[in-house]
Amino acid sequence: MDYDFSEDVAKIWPALLFIGGFVAVVGGLLFVLDILPRWGKGKERLHMFGFLGPALILLAIGLVYPLVRTVTLSFYNNTRGKFVGLDNYTWIVTNDDTLIMLRNTLFWVVCVPLLATAFGLIYAVLVDKARGEGIAKSLIFMPMAISLVGATIIWKFIYAFREADQEQIGLLNQILVWLGMEPQQFLTSSPSNTFYMIVMMIWIQAGFAMVILSAAIKAIPAEIVEAARLDGATPWQMFWRVTMPSIRPAVVVVTITITIATLKVFDIVRTSTNGNFKSSVLAFEMYNQAFRLSDDPNGEGRGAALAVVLFLLVVPVVVYQARQLRKRAEIR
Repeated sequence: MDYDFSEDVAKIWPALLFIGGFVAVVGGLLFVLDILPRWGKGKERLHMFGFLGPALILLAIGLVYPLVRTVTLSFYNNTRGKFVGLDNYTWIVTNDDTLIMLRNTLFWVVCVPLLATAFGLIYAVLVDKARGEGIAKSLIFMPMAISLVGATIIWKFIYAFREADQEQIGLLNQILVWLGMEPQQFLTSSPSNTFYMIVMMIWIQAGFAMVILSAAIKAIPAEIVEAARLDGATPWQMFWRVTMPSIRPAVVVVTITITIATLKVFDIVRTSTNGNFKSSVLAFEMYNQAFRLSDDPNGEGRGAALAVVLFLLVVPVVVYQARQLRKRAEIR
């Protein structure tokens, strides 16, 4: 029996068309870069467009088109469904479960950046020029080298629960038993389970904050530090009047970067509770609606609406960070 390749060709044809189009465009740009600059006019501009052209094309294909497609889909109930207008967005702000999800997301966004940056700053100050600084920084940064899934599994062992009449394998519950208290189900009790998952994210991101802020502290000019000491500044005054003003741009960058990562948090919730026990967040609920509940007539549309909301939340943060970086560049 002969094998029919028509279905396979139909599947791979769009990919082949994309590759061929990309090769043609890049080849044309390279040709323009090689020939037109010899005419002696607009050489720099041609080079600029030539080097930026492939990146802009990929950006349009990989970001702009999916964005437009997602926004369009958010006004429909599914990929080939009917137009429902703002129903998907209305569902986000009226459904009890999604309101809890938005509350959890807000809790994450407020707590994680502030606490992770604060702990990172404390670590950076304490280990700065201390004996064994390199080892201490390596240990603090180590969680950042672990995948979010791996870090979550470690913490699930710490939070593990067994009945009071059984031997505990979770560190926290074993400590509670030693203190004469009852073991607790940390990840199944709402809303405290959100806090315990936030602890995981802080543990991971504090190392990143520590590295950036430690570098900023070491970049403070020695003349400023010596002048403050000669003026009789106490360590507390040194911190608030010398260190903090000097590293403020780094603190802003770290806080914004962690905020963006927190808005997109998915792995920790997926591995810890799978979104159960009222612990879901925006990024996980987007995945849940678009893929796990794709059989639901409204699943894909609601997932797209959640993706648009996530995008709208991230954009102002990114714009603010870009403005801060521009101001720093102008000062320099």
